[in-house]
Amino acid sequence: MEGSGATGLKASAGRALARVSGQALGPYQSAVVRIGFAGTWLFFLLRELPNRHELYGPDGPWSWELARRLIDSNRAFTVLMWSDSALWFEIVYAVAVLSSALLMLGWRTRATSVVFMVGVLSLQNRSVFMGDGGDNVIHLMAIYLVLTRCAQVWSLDARRARRLGAASAGRAGPVLWGVLGAVFAYGAVTGGFSTGWLVAFTALWVLAALWWMVDRYEPEGEGRAVLDVLANLLHNAGMLVIMVEVCLIYATAGWYKIQGSRWQDGTALYYPLNLDYFTPWPGVSAFLASSGTLVMLLSYGTVAVQVAFPFTVFNRRIKNVLLALMMLEHAGIAVLLGLPFFSLAMIAADAVFLPTAFLVWLGARVAARRVGRGRPVPEPEPYADPEPALPSPVPR
Repeated sequence: MEGSGATGLKASAGRALARVSGQALGPYQSAVVRIGFAGTWLFFLLRELPNRHELYGPDGPWSWELARRLIDSNRAFTVLMWSDSALWFEIVYAVAVLSSALLMLGWRTRATSVVFMVGVLSLQNRSVFMGDGGDNVIHLMAIYLVLTRCAQVWSLDARRARRLGAASAGRAGPVLWGVLGAVFAYGAVTGGFSTGWLVAFTALWVLAALWWMVDRYEPEGEGRAVLDVLANLLHNAGMLVIMVEVCLIYATAGWYKIQGSRWQDGTALYYPLNLDYFTPWPGVSAFLASSGTLVMLLSYGTVAVQVAFPFTVFNRRIKNVLLALMMLEHAGIAVLLGLPFFSLAMIAADAVFLPTAFLVWLGARVAARRVGRGRPVPEPEPYADPEPALPSPVPR
């Protein structure tokens, strides 16, 4: 009996390893996370376009010299420290906007995800006091997205792969990585990178070059198989890190709320509803604040959902109910407190736990409306393994 149990355990472990290394799991969830965070950052940059100089540029209260002194001590990454000229700032801001749009569309995602990360880190690390909790989430997710194969579905890369046989087909990819290589080389020569970032960017560029060469000259060979396994492992590890990050966010937020008296007596919600800065709809805010019962229900409900969610991710039905409640909570924050980008960032992070069946149905409905038909359109085959399953505790 003991021998058969050990054999069964080894077989299960072998199947799990084969699954994790053999395919990039959660293609629909990673696509939604990509679209959500790229779209949130894009809309934020566009909204703050008239205020960009005060937020991150030369006219801000946090001057370039103060930023340089802080970055010299904490070794944070930002290309805005390469020059204090206004022209360089405008170039970086424009590239950040463009990369966000391209990543949201899923165009040359391996390269645009790197540029997106550079844009997010450069702007946020330039003015560290300008962000909120949503900016912190975008900061982290921009790094994690580089590890994922988040363009398997709902992307221009997937469409190109179906038409031409490979997502890397065409000249745009090598040209884009060539430009990135020149920028990385300039940063290395001028001392713009710390050792850690230099190693990371060099590894990304070398792996991208190897992928393109193998995809072009040996698409069915052992080299491509090895790179696929490596890419799948990185993708699945990145998705797991995103899930753990979301659970940590809610767990820490919920348990800190429990320890404080403001959430116990409702004042943590009551006070913001009476502040002009957080009342885009004064009438609605006044109505909610006037009802002690509503304030109590919203306060205790928020704490209960945040504390409970990390413990329910293995139970699909309960997890889906709490996930819907959390998304509704963030939608309420966007409307009632006037914090749309914080809410969009959190909803995009929550999307990693959305059920695959729901996402497939939603994609079919969107496709049906786009082509003007009355019935759902089947989801096109992705260029990677189309199996929509996700590693536990991600929903199926």
